[in-house]
Amino acid sequence: MVLTLAEYATENMEETLFCPAFANEALATMQKIRRQGKMCDITIIVGSCRFTAHRIVLAGTIPYFTSMLTSDMLEADKDEISIQGVEENAMEALIDFAYTCKLCVNVETVQSIMVGANFLQLNIVKNFCCNFIQKHLSPDNCLSIRSFADSLMCQPLIDNTISFIHEHFVDISKSEEFLSLPKNEIINIIERNELNVASEEQVFHAACAWVKHKFDERADCMHEILQHVRLPLLRPQFLADVVQTDVCTKSCLKCRDLVDKAKDYHLMPDRRSEFSPDIIRPRYCSAIKGMLYAVGGLTSACEALNTVEKYNPLVDMWELVSSMNTCRSRVGVAVLDGRLFAMGGYDGLKRLDTVEAYSPDEDSWTKVTSMTTERSAMGCVGHDGAIYVCGGYNGALSINTCERYSPQLGKWTPICNMNKARSALAVTSFQGSVHVLGGHDGLSIFNSVECYDQVQDKWYMKVPMLVKRCRHGVAAMRGRMYVFGGYDAREFLNSVEVYDQISNQWSILNPMSTRRSRVGVAVSGGRIYCVGGYDGCSNLSTMEVFDPESNSWSTSQKMMVHDGGVGFAVIPTVSSAAQASVSSPPKASSSSSSSQSSYKGSSSRKDSLPE
Repeated sequence: MVLTLAEYATENMEETLFCPAFANEALATMQKIRRQGKMCDITIIVGSCRFTAHRIVLAGTIPYFTSMLTSDMLEADKDEISIQGVEENAMEALIDFAYTCKLCVNVETVQSIMVGANFLQLNIVKNFCCNFIQKHLSPDNCLSIRSFADSLMCQPLIDNTISFIHEHFVDISKSEEFLSLPKNEIINIIERNELNVASEEQVFHAACAWVKHKFDERADCMHEILQHVRLPLLRPQFLADVVQTDVCTKSCLKCRDLVDKAKDYHLMPDRRSEFSPDIIRPRYCSAIKGMLYAVGGLTSACEALNTVEKYNPLVDMWELVSSMNTCRSRVGVAVLDGRLFAMGGYDGLKRLDTVEAYSPDEDSWTKVTSMTTERSAMGCVGHDGAIYVCGGYNGALSINTCERYSPQLGKWTPICNMNKARSALAVTSFQGSVHVLGGHDGLSIFNSVECYDQVQDKWYMKVPMLVKRCRHGVAAMRGRMYVFGGYDAREFLNSVEVYDQISNQWSILNPMSTRRSRVGVAVSGGRIYCVGGYDGCSNLSTMEVFDPESNSWSTSQKMMVHDGGVGFAVIPTVSSAAQASVSSPPKASSSSSSSQSSYKGSSSRKDSLPE
């Protein structure tokens, strides 16, 4: 009987059957047949083991056999093929994978299976093993894994081990693998810009540990190693008390010459241009993504806040954390030893000299010794184990006084005054020194830049910015200073400029999408975050992110409760993996609304001088 469906169809219709499980079932049946030893037409010999299989299955699933069995190679017609360079257990697992699409690895088998997959050109298995190994990187094994990845030319694993070495350098430098490396590999590591170190002192200690591990053999290598330690970035006291007295350096004339030259860097600032940029560039590990904190600030009604928000760049989310004890707008913030310090500011009635510090582990604020001067709209930065506070507004005028806080002594000490009185300035740590940029004195807005010399307790003028600015933000990274936004007395700015220490010049970069004065700026994971501010009409809660590599901008999640004018800083995490493990979804603003408070007092127009 012939069906006449076409006579009754209203249109020409068709349907497709797609059943992925059919292929899996077919392969499973073939695997059963193979295990029974039936219909097999090829034998793979590895060492003393013989693996029977079906020629068509191997040719259809494993690229190595595809090339061999479908070409004019002599092996194409052979019933038995010997394989060298693959372990027996690995070959068995990979042939099973060809039939079952399943593969199990563990820390004992992953290396041999990855070698076998690389030989057989099974990239899907090679990449799976690569991801498994990456999850098990540690300071004790990453150097040998890097060597293994090199041998297989596995670039993803090479890149990940290099990043891991950068990020965990201090722990790795204490491992037996590190101490056993040859000289050229030690140099290759310690010359990297991306090392995650709190100071160059840790690099020096790592170099000395390697030499002392086999001192008789390696003592003559110390000067070659020391050339790649950035000695000018070491504190003068450390150079004198530790470096030049260490057994690895004091008996070597070439080492002593390097130390003397590093001392010149501190003693004669006018000669710093003679130093190679590579030896005076601070190291920066872009793999580290810290938590960013927005502190205090103003509401749209000009009320001072004590609210604090934390931003996690890994998940692009904000959450509220414990509020400060005091409401503070125009607050100065700085990070030191894993703590966030909030200094001075304006509470709606008066300028403050009080200081408090936030511990992320305890999610709490504690009182710290007050500054010697009441000030708001000042510049603050953590530098060389201390906090520096520069300039600001004392309620009557812009000031040029500066002071330094020592956490060891628990007290503030005045340092040399800046050359100019500056309020609403920007401050950063750059080239081993504190730099202040722009600001105003109540009458004029500046484009000038000053640099503080700790040894001489003196401020030096540097190359001025291209644009005069106050209420701007600054970030230092990889031998450059980036300046964002601000106010120039005529308009609110979205312009961006950068200073390069090699060329000793400023240049213009792509602008922000929004005009921002009182912008908060912080660096995390190789990106620069610009948050909040004032655009001439309203306070801002938005944030945009700058990528220095591509000179491009992207938007990010806006703040939850702040309306701009915040203090903004980043607390670095030990590693991105550690950060991910402590990350949690953001709290709903309603659940923490009790933490938000404000103090409403008299306030001048948001972006008019003097603050």
